[in-house]
Amino acid sequence: MDKIRTWARVNSPWAIHFNSGSCNGCDIEILATLTPRYDVERFGIKLQGSPRHADVLICTGPVSLQAKDRLLRIYWQMPEPKFVIAVGSCGLSGGVFHGCYNIVHGIDEVLPVDVFVPGCPPRPEGIIYGVAVLLEALKSGKRPERTMTVELPAGFEMPQAEVRQ
Repeated sequence: MDKIRTWARVNSPWAIHFNSGSCNGCDIEILATLTPRYDVERFGIKLQGSPRHADVLICTGPVSLQAKDRLLRIYWQMPEPKFVIAVGSCGLSGGVFHGCYNIVHGIDEVLPVDVFVPGCPPRPEGIIYGVAVLLEALKSGKRPERTMTVELPAGFEMPQAEVRQ
């Protein structure tokens, strides 16, 4: 039964996106991954509106004091096992907002983050690669290391979706 669950989790992860106080640069790039140009849905990923149906929390921005409680509430509403991807420099360390009076810090100060995707903002290829790294780790039957940071390999080129006319 565990093999079937793992197969379903890897082949159709449902994600929810949460902006914890960013400038929206990363949010635009996450939405760009859903467009036909990058077509992240080819991996079976579906963006959900409810945390109760999501397996993966894709979080952007530094955690502001206002958003901290909402972020925790969304995280605890997700069913187990749940995974967190921190996107952007702000999500990793607070970025340009580091040291502000209303910023807690990066997302890992509030939640256990499975994959970090650096960049300001990261390109859609980097976000897709971060999701692919998470799925590969899940395919092997183990959680990724908590400190895993995704960097695109040298010469990495994301294949474009086929355009039919």
